[in-house]
Amino acid sequence: GPELLLHQCGLPKKMALELFKPFVMRQLVEKGFAHNIKSAKRIVERVRPEVWDVLEDVIKDHPVLLNRAPTLHRLGIQAFMPVLVEGSAIQIHPMVCTAFNADFDGDQMAVHVPLSAAAQDEARRLMLSTANLLSPANGDPLVSPTQDMVLGCYYLTLEREDDQDRAPVLVFGSEDDAVLAYQLGRIVPGGRALGLHAPVEVVVRDWEPTEAGPAAAEQTEEPEATEGQAPASGPAGQLVERRIRTTVGRLLFNQVLPDPLRFKNKAMNRAALRDLISECFQSLGGLETVRLVDGIKAIGFQYATRGGMTISISDINVPKDKPRLLKAADRDVDEIDGQFQRGLITEDERYEEVVKVWQETTKRVSDEMNDNLDPLGSLAMMTRSGARGNKGNIGQLGGMRGLMADPSGRIIDVPVRSNFREGMTVLEYFISTHGARKGLADTALRTADSGYLTRRLVDVAQDVITRDDDCGTEEGTWITRDETTEFAPEEGAFARRLMGRLAAAPVTDPASGAVLVDRNMMIDEPVAKAVEASAIEGVLVRSPLTCGSRHGVCRACYGRNLATGGLVGPGEAIGIIAAQSIGEPGTQLTMRTFHTGGVAGLDITAGLPRVEELFEARVPKGKAEISHIDGVVEIIQGETGIRRVKVTSREAYETPLAVRDGLQALLEPGDEVEVDQVVARSDGDGAEAELRSPVKGVLVVQGEQLLVRSEDVVEREYQIPHNAKLLVETGQEIRAGDAITDGPINPQEFLETRGRDAVQRYLVKEVQKVYRSQGVTINDKHIEIIVRQMLRKVRIDQPGDSEQLPFELVDRFDFEEINDQVLAEGGEPATAETVLLGVTKASLNTSSFLAAASFQETTRVLTEAAINGAKDRLIGLKENVIIGKLIPAGTGAPAAIAARREEERRRAAEALAGGELPEGFGEEYNPLLEEARSTLGEGEDGFNPLVAEAEQLAEPAEGQEPNPFLTGLAPGEEGTPKDETDPLAEAYEAVEEDERLEADAALDPGKD
Repeated sequence: GPELLLHQCGLPKKMALELFKPFVMRQLVEKGFAHNIKSAKRIVERVRPEVWDVLEDVIKDHPVLLNRAPTLHRLGIQAFMPVLVEGSAIQIHPMVCTAFNADFDGDQMAVHVPLSAAAQDEARRLMLSTANLLSPANGDPLVSPTQDMVLGCYYLTLEREDDQDRAPVLVFGSEDDAVLAYQLGRIVPGGRALGLHAPVEVVVRDWEPTEAGPAAAEQTEEPEATEGQAPASGPAGQLVERRIRTTVGRLLFNQVLPDPLRFKNKAMNRAALRDLISECFQSLGGLETVRLVDGIKAIGFQYATRGGMTISISDINVPKDKPRLLKAADRDVDEIDGQFQRGLITEDERYEEVVKVWQETTKRVSDEMNDNLDPLGSLAMMTRSGARGNKGNIGQLGGMRGLMADPSGRIIDVPVRSNFREGMTVLEYFISTHGARKGLADTALRTADSGYLTRRLVDVAQDVITRDDDCGTEEGTWITRDETTEFAPEEGAFARRLMGRLAAAPVTDPASGAVLVDRNMMIDEPVAKAVEASAIEGVLVRSPLTCGSRHGVCRACYGRNLATGGLVGPGEAIGIIAAQSIGEPGTQLTMRTFHTGGVAGLDITAGLPRVEELFEARVPKGKAEISHIDGVVEIIQGETGIRRVKVTSREAYETPLAVRDGLQALLEPGDEVEVDQVVARSDGDGAEAELRSPVKGVLVVQGEQLLVRSEDVVEREYQIPHNAKLLVETGQEIRAGDAITDGPINPQEFLETRGRDAVQRYLVKEVQKVYRSQGVTINDKHIEIIVRQMLRKVRIDQPGDSEQLPFELVDRFDFEEINDQVLAEGGEPATAETVLLGVTKASLNTSSFLAAASFQETTRVLTEAAINGAKDRLIGLKENVIIGKLIPAGTGAPAAIAARREEERRRAAEALAGGELPEGFGEEYNPLLEEARSTLGEGEDGFNPLVAEAEQLAEPAEGQEPNPFLTGLAPGEEGTPKDETDPLAEAYEAVEEDERLEADAALDPGKD
């Protein structure tokens, strides 16, 4: 539906009538078209003309939910305002296709109708497509032009390259004059009509920003109660007139832009359009962005059509230099083969050299092909605009296809010399299809594996919700330049990692000494760019990894909600968002383990298996040896070719000897002493007359003192496999936890040697490496939330005076609480060490037995819970869904927070009273209403379904019994709430009654 607005969807009339049938029937009765529900039903079934008018009325302002399977992230379900259309196909706006991952080749979608007023309100406020413009995974715009729209905008804003050096032919006094001249087909010197791409000089309206007000950073001190859209006030500035060289096409494009974004005088490709939308959202807010998006869509489609871009086989020209390049490559390969025949190189070296030659040749032929493309030709426009295809695809069309992989992922060293324009030989075709089939089989497997990984991630993080405003921790995690360049070498990556975080300590510019951002202030775009431009090496930021909140993560440690651009709101289900952000791009990751040449054994695990290996905290394949002590390296070559690495740590210390008068020294200073050796003797006899050294070392005299200087030597030896690559050399000093050989580090060993903080940063960095290698951007905080859950437990070492058992796994917050209690009573506290659990294990070790049982090993979990008499406090989402309660997140969060505070109040009161309080205590206090009213006071306007519901329930109507949930009735007391009549119940009952009568009539035709 290219003519739809962003918040609309096209719903076929027949579907809409079926979906809204009860509503239509009610309206027919109300408007007097039918006497009762039964006749209204008959009217609807016979599809009388008046039905359509009523249907139009019914669907006005009634949103519907569209869902496309598989729903990999929350944007797989969005709300739209329906527009009735002819035909049988659901229509959606082209720019929401990215979020749904939908295309128009027969995809199916489900349509749901939200019934209650609260459900409709949520759909309108939270789920409407215009409220979901940014990706929760990385904060980039999700609604950005693709395909034809990009092509149209690029075509429109292109300047002819042959005209670029030429002086502009025409000068215009205003934008309208220039556009009019184009529309009237004004003839320019040279005899042709003024085109979209010809250079002209025009006086244009350009935006000139004035000095901005107080920095945005200062406003994040007090987090707003409403979790915000970006600013709607817009930047300060004014329109000024300037004379510039541009093209008519660019004038037309700029007419779509809001004033503060003018004047864009460049060819707009896909990346430029995405940046434009991002800039619009940040400076002008969501509403203006929606308008801009619809404008770009319309103009993009219009000029993609007007431009008539199309490609034919004759557009593809094979480079003239191709035969010469192939001949040169053949010569090189013959030379390498000759060296192999003479025994100068091994089979592996020959293979690697040949592959290198062909890869370079393929690139040369491909570049030659790309350089010869006509820049105004359709083929070049499609790739350069980013609408479809890339250099590699073009290279295969007209260059050479190059090397192919076999099913095991190993590159076949026989290249495909032909391209698609020339056609392939039978052998080349076979080589191509051989590896391609493996790719298709992989895709099917990958989908299942990726889905299972997402499920495990959701399970481990489902109870992570933003519950507190600020946990008050002083700690944080370091984001450094060096670490960033390891997985994201591109410019601006360091600034992007900092954006939306709160600083854990003040950040000062080393050059000027100015404070760039204070502690607990949001690092926004200008600050992040300033940090990147300065010489600052790293910034300490608040992070979920170090958050002190016992349940979930506090808002300050989480920072910006990437989907809205404001500080995260209370009760946001950040754990689920994190799991979906990591799981959704999982299908794009590669499945295979790459072979580094002809030999097995040196495979590197990459892609999805590597992510799984990290999140399950397994011993990685081909793991690196790491040093367990600080020390100096010595490499020992054995006679059999076995290499050993010895790390030696030496620590010197001195032991004083008790010198008495009358002792005669038996040794000189500098002599070596053994343990228990006599150093001096006096005239008497017995043990008193001798002075012995308690340690081995060297005798030293310092003034009046006699000392034995000794050193502790700790040695560790590591056997190195013959094919492993050493990263150290003899004499080098290394720290505990440094890698000795190349390869992935075992996170468990890393935790033992370097501790909790280092292993957390290592896991985040390694997961990022995998995703970035596939061009997928995920914000660090999502991975940090999962890693936090993996390190929640500690293993008891010495129980001390606590009631814990040795080797028992305890939540670290519980452990701290137990120790505080033991210390308060004057006892010996327990000791414990942090353990790293894989996500599956962490899910099964959760405090909620309902959540664990619904995940895996149900029987075992339930039997253990029964034996231990486990209690479930219903803190997470799953356990509440299982028992049918409203989840304690989102709209359900205020009630959950109020209930938790009430529980804390009661506990505190019981502690003061020194015993349990009576059953009806605090009955008059209504947590739901109090909480709802307090949230309303914090800047939310309009209809609040929560307040309405709470007020209605708080005061029972006449004849209605009180609601036990709110009045705190004791279990077993009478007084259950009456069933409220469902506005649709009557309609449904009438329909059922009607169907029963019809069935009776069918059985007994004589009976009326």
